[in-house]
Parts: sequence; structure tokens; C-alpha cells
Amino acid sequence: MLVTTAGIPSPSPYPSPRWGEGTSSRCVATVRRTLSVSLQVLFVTCALFLHTLALANAQSNGGVLTVGVQLEPPGLDPTAGAAAAIDEIVYANVFEGLARIGPDGAVRPGLAERWDVSEDGRRYTFHLRKNATFHDGTAFDADDVVFSLTRARAEGSLNAQKALFEPIESVTALDPYTVEVRLSRPVGAFLTHLAWGDAVIVAPESAGTNATAPVGTGPFRFSRWRKGDAVELRRYDGYWGDAAPLDGVTFKFISDPTAAFAALMAGDVDGFPNYPAPENLAQFDADARFNLVTGAGEGEMILAVNNKAPPFNDVRVRRALSHAIDKQAVIDGALFGYGAPIGSHFPPHHPSYTDLTGLYPHDPDRARALLAEAGQEGGVTATLKLPPPSYARRSGEIIAAQLRAVGVDVTIENLEWAQWLDQVFTNKNYDLTIVAHTEPLDIDIYARDGYYFQYADEEFNALIAELSETRDAAGRDRLLKRAQEKIAVDAVNVFLAQGPKTAVWSTRVSGVWTNAPLQANDFTAARLKGGGAAEASRRAGSWGAVLWVLCLGGLVYGAYVLVRRGGATYLAQRLVAFAATLAAASVVIFLLTEIAPGDPATFMMGLNATPDAVAALKAELGLDAPAVQRYAAWAGGLFTGDFGTSYTYRTPVADLLAERLQVSLPLAVMALILSVVIAIPAGAFAAARRGRGADAAILGASQAGLAVPNFWLAILLVMVFATGLRWFSAGGFPGWDAGILPALKALFLPAVALAAPQAAILTRVTRSAVLETLGEDYIRTARAKGLSEGAVIARHALKNALIPVLTILGLQFAFLLAGAVIIENVFYLPGLGRLVFQAVLQRDLIVVQSVVMVLVFAVVLAAFLVDIAYGLADPRLRKGRTA
Repeated sequence: MLVTTAGIPSPSPYPSPRWGEGTSSRCVATVRRTLSVSLQVLFVTCALFLHTLALANAQSNGGVLTVGVQLEPPGLDPTAGAAAAIDEIVYANVFEGLARIGPDGAVRPGLAERWDVSEDGRRYTFHLRKNATFHDGTAFDADDVVFSLTRARAEGSLNAQKALFEPIESVTALDPYTVEVRLSRPVGAFLTHLAWGDAVIVAPESAGTNATAPVGTGPFRFSRWRKGDAVELRRYDGYWGDAAPLDGVTFKFISDPTAAFAALMAGDVDGFPNYPAPENLAQFDADARFNLVTGAGEGEMILAVNNKAPPFNDVRVRRALSHAIDKQAVIDGALFGYGAPIGSHFPPHHPSYTDLTGLYPHDPDRARALLAEAGQEGGVTATLKLPPPSYARRSGEIIAAQLRAVGVDVTIENLEWAQWLDQVFTNKNYDLTIVAHTEPLDIDIYARDGYYFQYADEEFNALIAELSETRDAAGRDRLLKRAQEKIAVDAVNVFLAQGPKTAVWSTRVSGVWTNAPLQANDFTAARLKGGGAAEASRRAGSWGAVLWVLCLGGLVYGAYVLVRRGGATYLAQRLVAFAATLAAASVVIFLLTEIAPGDPATFMMGLNATPDAVAALKAELGLDAPAVQRYAAWAGGLFTGDFGTSYTYRTPVADLLAERLQVSLPLAVMALILSVVIAIPAGAFAAARRGRGADAAILGASQAGLAVPNFWLAILLVMVFATGLRWFSAGGFPGWDAGILPALKALFLPAVALAAPQAAILTRVTRSAVLETLGEDYIRTARAKGLSEGAVIARHALKNALIPVLTILGLQFAFLLAGAVIIENVFYLPGLGRLVFQAVLQRDLIVVQSVVMVLVFAVVLAAFLVDIAYGLADPRLRKGRTA
């Protein structure tokens, strides 16, 4: 139609152009050019990534051993926590005690070059090394020993093994390099206890900060801890002993077994001292690039029984359980054949081990007879509560089937660690459970009052009491064998298997421990031939702050433009709704974390911690304060930027959030950009070719993008581009200090995995919005005015189609920031998603609350920005609101 100067429409002698006909070719050309530019941008980006990869490979540091470990420690002070993950990093590497445990399990001199013991076994005189220094340059002397041992046994001590130091009567410095320790009674294993990580020597000047910045006397000094990603150690040149052959050791935290496999295959790590997925061991054993090293471990896997819960308080029922279970079948099915049957709570590699595996042979008929003898002819009903480790879940299914075959009807309940600690370990609310006890020589736990087995026997207690005062080897051997026999005869638990230490190392690695006499990874003699796995070694820079400034600047500018255009009231209404939503969310988040099961202090201190140590930690963390007081403190801190202190990391939560946002925020932005670059041109092109082959192809591709789970796509990308082609790393984040391109390269595959389903959604929304807009009257008017089809779409159709697209973009960004938990775990990225996942598992309530609050803030902020964008894009919305 044409419009006359009088504004009266008159018929046009020419037919009006229709979408897809004639002039639509110009629109198609415009879309094609846009798509071409987008593809060129992606091509250049990929080329830069590949160039960066070549540089990274050329600059890899062959002297730094990169080690994969499954668990991140809650802190790095072994004298203030019982987590095995602490000793796995710092024992013998960073911290040393007066004595130390060697790879053969024997006690060896440490910071004490020798010692003398009195005839009555109550006085120990330690002669200290005179050339040892702490990593901060302070000298090591007798005062440090007095401080460390006094601190470990003091009232309010956080040492998880405080009971080990209870027999100490006094610690005296006879001279700067001689210390006398007097005991109230002889302790046969006193030197062994002093060789554990709980007894390492620390300096008064640095003891308070060892949890986050450890200072010891070992061959490696602490370099940095990138929370959720890695701990880096570097060789200490002032070490008193032989210098470590390695330049340093980097411990990478990779909890997911699939990610662990990918990291090894891609060469991101040089080995796993405790590989978490036994199902892959045969594959590594057949690969010439790796050495599979199987040694003796300290983990006794047991079917623990509540000895006070009927009918399991009857020894005949407990013996029936032992006869019902085929231990070798459990080892073959759950441990993939790696492990050895045991008959008591004692490691087979220990000299005092006695073989009791024949005491209860697999005999289902005998099990049924014992149940009948105990008056349980009708069968027994029981719950089997399983913690998260895969060995527990897999063996639980096998054992439940074997028990059902003899008349024990087992119901399996899978628990997270916090639930397990609360229900099983603390409250003893269970019948059966499966867990591995990894503490060395811990048979004495059966003599502890109130321990979760609920076994109480005066004869066994007397054996342990006598053992604690016996120093001669023959006497200790006799008592240990009697103790093993006693708990086996009483069938306290079903003793299943001794878990081995299965390690996978690159063939370039040598000098590592084969056996694990304690939970540690001693790399003082380790060597690395050729180049190790590349690892960044500079502190994180300020790119996160730059991103925050850019985002804040964009927000302020958008609000300024909106106010200038007459939307002040509209903006004020949005701000009030924004604040009210956050306030309500804070209350809900706090209440939900309060009612969640599990005690953070018990989780952090471990299974063998004393009640006094747990109570002391609760007081230190403020967990003994009323809930209202804790909420007020937390909510008040949110307004000042003080999110509190992490229970596990012992660092400000704000610092953790800042570190993780440097990963999650760029990842979300990168995924969103990829989504937009792909979806907008594709959606417009599909609309331009409506009903044609190109339209059908794009719709089919978008449907596939919606159907494919992003975690499956992530694993596929890792297998193809990381473990197969080795163009990218399998995961991890080097830090922005390593350079913009290496950091973006590390985020590229995760961003692709996140962007794919979002691009599919956005493509369909864009296509529908453009098609709907093209049917409006003003589009026909624009064409009638003689505008080109490209100008019609760019200046009229696409702009007015942005409202639904903006809505989807706002929702997508919030999802990309908050919903990347699985992707971050697949690629073991230290982002917000992985942080909240770990915090939930570790029962770090303050971190859970704060991270969820930040994610809620991100979602609400995204909605707020979309509302502002509405007001900017369509003046009718803000006028309607302000009328």
C-alpha cells in the first residue's frame, strides 16, 4: 500500500512484497553475512586457543609433579583437623614431627635425630637437629617442641587426636636442642603417636594461620592454595636434609571418577596416588604410558553392626551375618578384585596380624541355623545405611542380596556424609552400615565408650589398657593378636576386606610410595623424567575485579538512561521488589540449612575425634550460639560484604566467592555470548527461510540441542578434544594470571557444553519472535516506504522482537551462573557451582548460605536487568507503569 500526502491510503499498482519473495533475498543475504562474521569470529577464537595450547606445551615445567587427589582438605593444619586429605598433602612434605613413619611403616627419626627412653618407659629425652629452620626463616629449637606438645593437649585443643597426648605429664626444654617428655604412665606406642600428622611441630609465630598458610620445616614450602582447584608446594632451599629432587608438587582436586580418568588420559596430571575408580585400573595397566602400582593400605572395610539394636545384640545373629556374606564375591564385585579378605579389624601386612578369615566361612545354611537358634526363624528386618563412597554403594547391593538369601530382609538407604555422621556415627540410629576405617592401627576404637558400634566388653577393654602400657615387641604382639581374636569371636562387625593402595602413575614418575602405612603422600624422594603436566604458578590477578567493574558500570549506565527517559518511578518499584525478594530469600535459605541433618564440627573432626575436640571446634566457629543470633550476624554481614568465615577452609567466605566468581562469571558470559552468536543469526535465517529445507535443518538441530543433556555433551567433548586429540585440557583452570587466552581456552569446552542447549532454546524463540513481528502493520508500512528488507529486519522487526528474546536471555544467564554445578564437576573447575556442591557435602553451612544467597542475587538481578531492558526497549511498558 502507498500513503498519499493527505494520509489517505490508495491502491498501489504493484503487488506488495511478501516475506521470502523478491526482496527477501536481500534479508537472506544480510543474515548470511551476519552468520559468516559470527563463524569467522569463532574460527579465529579457536585458532588462538590452539596457538595458546602450543605455547603452554612448550612452556611446561618438567620439575613440578602434578598429582590428582579426590578430596580437598578442609584446612592444611594437621594438628587442628582429622581429615585424611590434610596429611595427604602436608605430612612429611611441609610438616615434620620429632619422629616420622617410613614407607615400611617403621618409626624413623625426624626433627629429633635420636632419643633415649628411661627404664620405666615414662621419660623420653629427644635430641633435636640443630640445622632445621621453618619456612619463614625462624629457627627450630626446643621451645617449638614444648609449644607444640603443650598446645596439642591443652584445654580447648582442636587436635582431633587429643587423647594421644593425654598421658603427657610435662614437656621441658633442657637446653635449646634437648627436650624431656614425662608421661603419667608408660605408653607402648608413644613414639608411633609422635610420628603421626597430629604431632607435627609448629612454630608459635605461625600456628594460628597454618590452616590456610602452613609453615613447617619440611622439604617443600607452601606456595598457594587455589580453593576448589589445587594446592601448590615448592622446594624449600633451606631444608636441613637432602634437597627434594622435584621443583615442586601441585595437588589437583578431582572428585569425580570420570574426570579423574580424563585428567590422566589427557596428561593434565602425572598420577593419582589413590585412584578413585577401580573399574578403570585394567585399562591403565594395559596402557604403556602408565604404571599401575598396587600396595598395602590401611583401610579396613567393614559391615558395621549396631551391637545394641535388637536382634543384633545377640552374638548368634551377628555370627549369622558373617556366615551369610561371601567376602570374595564382595571384593570381586565392589572392588573389582583389588583387596584381601580379613577376619578382624587389623591390616594383613602388619607383623602382628593373625589370619582369622576361616572363623566364619561363607555358609548360608549355617547362617540360617544360627538365626533359628536365636529365635529369628521368621526372618530379620534391617536397614543398611550407606555413605557416598562407591565401594560402600556397590558392596551394599551385593551384601543386601546375600543377606536376603538367608532371611535377613535388608532395606538400603543411601546417605550423604553429613546424614551418615548425624544418623549413624553420632546418634547410632542404624542397624547396619558399610565404611572403611583408614586410620593406622586403630583396633583400640572397640574399647571406646559410646563409639558407634556400641560394643562394650570389659575383657577387651583390659587388653587395650594393657597394650597401651606395653613397650616390648613380644608383649605387644601377643596382646594385639588376642584383641583381634576377641572382636572376631564376638562378631562385633563383619570384617570384609583390606582395601589396597591402588595408584596410577605416568611412567615418567619414580620414587613414590607403594604401600600406605598411614594416610600420606611423601614426595621427598619422588622424581619426574621429562616434562610433567603443565601448571600455572602465579597468583590470581585482577581480571575478576575488572569484570565486576564492567558489569556494575553497565548496570549504572542502564539505570541512568532509564531515568533520563522518564522511568524513575518504574526503576524505584523494581528496586523495592528486588530488595524484598532478597530479604525473604535470606530467611528461607537460613532456615533450610538449619534443619538440614549433620553436624559440621563432627564432620570436620572425623570419626576418631574426641567429644572435647568437637565441642571446642563448635565454640570456635560460633555453632553453639542460638540460631536467631547466628542469622542476625550473617544477615547483618551481608549488607557490609562480610559473609562470615568458612568452617572448613577457615578463610572469609567473601574471598572464596571472589575466587570462584573469577571462573563462574566469565564462564557464564562466554556461554551466553556463544549462545547469542549462534542463536540470533540461526533464528533469523530460519525465519527468512520459513518452510524450506534450511528452516527444517535449523529446527532439527535445535531439537537435538534440547534433547542432548549438557553433561553428556561435556563428557563427549572431553573424550574427543582432551583425551583423544589433546587439543584442550580435560579440566581445571590455570588462573587469569596465566594470560587471557590460556584462561579462555580452559573455559572454552565447558562454555560450549553449557551454551549448546541454551542456543537451541534461543534459536527457536528468535525464530518465533521474528516471524510474529513480520506480520505486524508497521512492517508492511516500512516496506511500502521503500526500505530494504535488511533495513526492515534490522531497524524494525528484530528490534521489536527483542522483548521475548530478552526474557530468555535473562533467564539463561541466571541459569548459566547458578546451574553449572554438573559441568564444573565434569571439568573440575573451581567455580561457584562446585563450591556449593562441596560445601553441602562438607556441611559448611556458612558457605552454603552465602553461595546460595549470591546465586539468588544473580537470578533476581537478572530479572531486574530484564525489567530495565524492557523499559528501554519499549517505552509503553514504563509509561504504563508510571501512569
